[in-house]
This record gives sequence, structure tokens and C-alpha cells, in this order.
Amino acid sequence: MERRFTHSSHWGAFEAVVRHGRLVAAEPLAIDQDPSAILAAMPEMVHSDLRVDRPMFRKGWLEHGPGKSTENRASDPFVALPWDEALDRVAQELNRVRTLHGNAAIFSGSYGWSSAGRFHHAKTQMQRFINLIGGSTTHVHSYSFAAAQALLPHVIGTLDPVVGPVSSWDGIVDHTQLMVCFGGIPLKNAQVEAGGVGAHTTADWLRRAKAAGVQFVNISPLSADIPASTAAQWMPVRPGTDTALLLGIAHTLMVEALHDRAFVESHCVGYGAFAAYVRGDTDGVPKSAVWAAAITGIPADAICTLARRMARSRTMIAMAWSLQRADHGEQPYWAAIAVAAMLGQIGLPGGGFGFGYGAEAGMGNPRRRLPNPTHQAGRNPTNSWIPVARVSDMLLRPGAPYEYNGATRSYPDIRLVYWCGGNPFHHHQDLNRLVRAFRKPETIIVNECWWTSTARHADIVLPATVTLERNDIGAAARDRYLVAMKQAVQPAGEARADFDIFRGLAARCGVEEAFTEGRSEAEWLRHLYDTARERARELGTDLPDFDQFWERGTVEVAAPNEPHTLFEAFRRSPLEHPLKTPSGRIEIFSRTIADFGYGDCPGHPVWLASCEWLGSERAQTYPLHMMSNQPRTRLHSQMDPAGASQQEKIQGREPLRLHPVDAAQRGIHDGDIVKVWNDRGALLAGAVLCEQMMCGVVQLATGAWYDPVQPFGLDKHGNPNVLTLDKGTSRLGQGSIANSCLVQVARWEGPLPDITVHRPPTIVSDSRE
Repeated sequence: MERRFTHSSHWGAFEAVVRHGRLVAAEPLAIDQDPSAILAAMPEMVHSDLRVDRPMFRKGWLEHGPGKSTENRASDPFVALPWDEALDRVAQELNRVRTLHGNAAIFSGSYGWSSAGRFHHAKTQMQRFINLIGGSTTHVHSYSFAAAQALLPHVIGTLDPVVGPVSSWDGIVDHTQLMVCFGGIPLKNAQVEAGGVGAHTTADWLRRAKAAGVQFVNISPLSADIPASTAAQWMPVRPGTDTALLLGIAHTLMVEALHDRAFVESHCVGYGAFAAYVRGDTDGVPKSAVWAAAITGIPADAICTLARRMARSRTMIAMAWSLQRADHGEQPYWAAIAVAAMLGQIGLPGGGFGFGYGAEAGMGNPRRRLPNPTHQAGRNPTNSWIPVARVSDMLLRPGAPYEYNGATRSYPDIRLVYWCGGNPFHHHQDLNRLVRAFRKPETIIVNECWWTSTARHADIVLPATVTLERNDIGAAARDRYLVAMKQAVQPAGEARADFDIFRGLAARCGVEEAFTEGRSEAEWLRHLYDTARERARELGTDLPDFDQFWERGTVEVAAPNEPHTLFEAFRRSPLEHPLKTPSGRIEIFSRTIADFGYGDCPGHPVWLASCEWLGSERAQTYPLHMMSNQPRTRLHSQMDPAGASQQEKIQGREPLRLHPVDAAQRGIHDGDIVKVWNDRGALLAGAVLCEQMMCGVVQLATGAWYDPVQPFGLDKHGNPNVLTLDKGTSRLGQGSIANSCLVQVARWEGPLPDITVHRPPTIVSDSRE
């Protein structure tokens, strides 16, 4: 018997096809004309042998207690315990740490794309529970764009240019003449959207823009960072040098009097200080096109020509999120804003700037600003937090001071880590350092669906359901669809929803009523939907009632009648519509940032060489710049063991793309297994020769499941974060710098280690028999 259920995922809404209780297919909805191939992996992942199916406790933790034998994490066998005993032990351990060390000694490390559903959002469920028992240390900002999150409030007073709404695609189609794309607009990233996506539209918008006459420039080491259908001019740039290129453009605009003096005087502050730097008045070095050419590898005449085209065209400066995931990552964003201000087109339809077109499926989609069904975590009583990418620093250096966004703080002394809804052994840099850091806490607890590296490095693993094993509502701020995510299959083994896990812990900690508010899953879904529906009605949009929505499976919200133009009101009247900056205007020079006294992020955009780039002395030892960009066959590390991700691998290893010239110098042929290494680690990958990239650059997508031959040893699958540097972008943002990484590559000559990912050995406790 076949049954079908509407459902949604980060890579698209679909119908779950179920036969005899098993998911056999995930078929895209008819509304999606450009669905993602990632969907095909769902049946295999839902029924994978790698599912965590029972509560598991590390044998060494059970035998010796918290804080003992932590060096055996990831090698000890696990002991299966009954749920009641498991929850009793977890509650006792939480209470022990709270009582002896205070709530700030608990780190609730929930980071990741755990579910498109808004109720069963792992981070919200966990923090709601932990906040009710006194709170914890948490993290702020995002691995995706932490540098931008620290910088933009100072410079433009809003995060809209990086999280949306950015100027919408319909306005670009109608008005933009030239779209200059730093980091391209990669469609592989536009497969996914936090909260789910009803229809993938980015490819169609690019086609419409090209048909309307928009000209594209792709400034990237990789020509594939923008679809070939755009006929984009490719300007290969050395990784990490985009700021120098922007300064060279600014210098050309300035010396040729192509900039809009009236706009920078009326809508900006600090242009004079920036102009003095660009001219070379402050350091004796004019930031000319010739100067920029020596750094970027782009010829000076090409830089000048681009600057002139930008000045005479309605120009949109688009910059990928990835550019600020590098050393001094604040600088390219700030420089892009400065150049856009010099062009004087900010607030004009089709002009200005935006960060992340193509970063997620909904960026630039025309959409009304409406509330979505959203669960609430409540307030964290501890007010203890760290910048998101400083996890290893926190665990390895308790009590150590650090600077962040104008403040000096100290790392808390973490005794217990509770991770739910994420995989730090994907997101974090320098995984060998993270392994050392994960040996420091007394106890690590993880709610997880599969035996990921994070689960293997835990002491306690509680089996969590996947989305298809529960009911939820899919909704995203940048998508026009609400999707009923209906339970399609029964939970694997004894897996439970995070809501049920934390409800059980809340009962043991005396806060169950506050946690559930007396509502079941079904009652919460109705409540969250009805609340959002009422708020939407107040904004002039009518949604069907919950029963109609659930029966239909999807609801489409009408698109707005007019394009959205970022900063349109501010441009019209900066006095009536000031920005939320100290001056109310765009701060090309920020007195606030300047007064922080950060040499690695001064008061206006500057060129600061990265700690690792092709122009550094380190390149003599490690002469290839590794770009660890987002994969096209999975979302981060999700779905890596199945489907399109496995089909693209070479002998089970992640593909490493390199230029034929670089390959020939090393005797590497297409399909060879290669070793990639630096002084932080080593991994194996499969060579793919590719002419559509710069010489001196290799590309290895993130997300291969971390699986070393031995602790701190060779990674078998090709996880690039074995090699990346765990350092902050600057003292301002403290973001990750994965894209500042030099490596060496050689053909692998030895025997190949087994790539099979096995479940850890398990012992069934006597209490279960």
C-alpha cells in the first residue's frame, strides 16, 4: 500500500512516498520547477544503519564517572540504557554541574540546520528547557557571516544586506545594467534555505536578468561560481585579495572624478579619511589599480575598465557570504559599501549592494514581510556567551581574556557540553584542535539522529527523530510558502523528538509545565500557526485556518506588487529615515570602531594581508590556496553517506579540484587519490582536473564526515576542516577564517584505508535484558 505525505526540508518541499511503513521516495512538489537532487538521498538516510536507535552511554563514562578517561572519547564502546534510566542520569548530571559550578559551566552548543520545521527546531527546544533551569553559556552570531554581523551595525545600522530582505530580483531584472559578483552567485548554495523552500527560483531569476540585458562579472578564483548561462565575464582573483581590488576600483573612481561627491557628502560620514588612505596620503602608498594588480593578479587596465563600467552603469555590487569567512573578513564587506557609496546608487532600483545573492534559495525573492510560525526559547538568565567560532578557545583556555566588538571578555570554565541540532566536527576549523578541546569537559551530551563524529566524541547520545518521524510546519522568512510537514514513518528504534526528550528532562527538573505550557505537539503546531495567522492579518494578509492549511499541505503567500529596494527611504530622506548608526548615515569611517583600537580592524576599510594567502611567505612551503566552499551534493555534512554525495566521490573520497598545470607539476592524473596536508593535519581526496579555476588554487567542498585513521591522524574521507586555521577574523568579529588556508598536494602512493563508516561497538546493559 502506498501513502503520500506533504513534507519539507532545507533543500525543498516534497511528497514523502511510503510503502509498507518505509520511505521509498521524496518527490518534489509540482510548484518547484528546479528541485534539488539532494532530496533523492532521504530514503537511504531515514533508514540508514547509522541511525542512533537507543540511548547510548560511553562505557568509560559509566565506569569511571564524569571527567575521567576523556581521551577515550571516539574510541570507547557505548552501553545502551533504557530511556527512563538515561533521562535520570542526564538530569542528575545537569543538576550536579549546576550545583557545583553554576549554570554558566554548561555550554548549550546548538548550532546547525537541524530541521526545516519551526516547532521541532533543536536549538529552540534545547535552550527553552535549559533557560528554564537557570540558563547556560551559549554562542552568538553565525559561522556563515559572523564578521558581517559584528561590522554592519556599526557601518549601516542593519543586517538586512546580509540576511535579507536585500534588493529583490524583480528590481534587478527591471533596472540593473551591471551586476558585479564578488564570489559569484553559485546555484549550488541556492538549493537550500533555512526553514525550507517551496520553490527554487534563483536560476530562473538569473535567466530573466540575462534576458533583460543585465551584464554579469564574476570575480572569483572559480569560474563555476556563477552559471554559464549568465555569460559572465570571469575575472580570476587571488583568494583573499578582494579588498585590494575594491580599493583599486575606489582609487580609479576618485582620480578620474567618477564618484558621486554629492551622495558621499549627504548620506555618508568619514569619506575624507577613507579617501586620504586610498590616495596614499596616510601611508605613502596610493591604492591604485597598478598597486591592486600586484596583489590580486588582475591586470591594472582591467581594474580601471571595470571601475569605469560601474560608474556609467546602474550597478549592483553583489558579494558572497564566503568572502568574510577569511582573515580580516570584515574588510571586503566594508570596502564594497564604500565603493557602492562612491557610485552614489545606494537606494536606487537595481543599484547599491547586497551580500549573499545565491547564498540561500530565498535571497532576493520578492516577499512580503510577514511573521512565520515560530517557537520561543525564552531568556537566558546567565548572560554568558562566546562568539560562535571560538568553541575550541573556550574549552582549551577557561578564564582567558579575549577581545570582541569593543569589549574584553573571559572564556567561561565549561564542565558540561550539551549539543543538539548540529555537528561541530563539520562547522569548526582545525578539527585536530577541536578533538583536543572536546577532551576537556567532564561530560558531553548529544541529541543526534546518526552516528556523526560529534556523537562519537560524546559521553551520552540520545536518539533523536528525523523530521519525517514527527509533525511540524515548514516556513522561511525568504520563501513564500508554508508547508505542512506531516509525519510519514514511525521513529527508528527508540528515537524521540527533541521536544519529548526535553519534556522528560523538564519533568525531572521540576519545570515540565513551564516547558510544555500544557500543550502537546499537535496543540503547539495549531497555536504557533494561529498566532502567526493573526499577526499576518494585522499586516493585511489573510491565511487559511489551521485545518484548511493542514488539509491542503501548502499555503502560498502572494508576492508584493512592487520590488523591494534596500535603503530606498534612507536615500530619499536621510533626515526622516536615518540609519541606526551613531551618525544616522553610512559610516565609511566609524569613530566607534576606530576607538576600539584594533590594529586588525581600524576605523575604515583597509588592505590587510591575510595570515595565509598566495602572497605570503608560508606559500613557499604550502603553495596551493584551498577553497573549502559549500558542497553541491548535500547541505553542509547532511546526507553525506547517501545519494548524490556518494555518487560524486572518487573511491569514496571527496573530490579535490585542481588546475591541470598544478596537477602536472605533481604527477597527478584525473581520478588519482591524493594526500592534502599542512602543519595542522592531512587528508585523502580524489583528484579532479579542472581548467575553470586559477592555477595555485584547489577546491575541496566542506561536509565529508570526519573519520581519521586514528586520533589526530589522516582523515580518510576528505574533510577540509582538518586543514583550516582556527583563528578569528579580527578582534571586532571573531568569525571563522576557513578560506584563508594554504596546503600542499601529492599523489597518494600507499595502501588506501577502509572508508566504511561503522556504528561504534555497543553493549546492551543488564537492565534491558
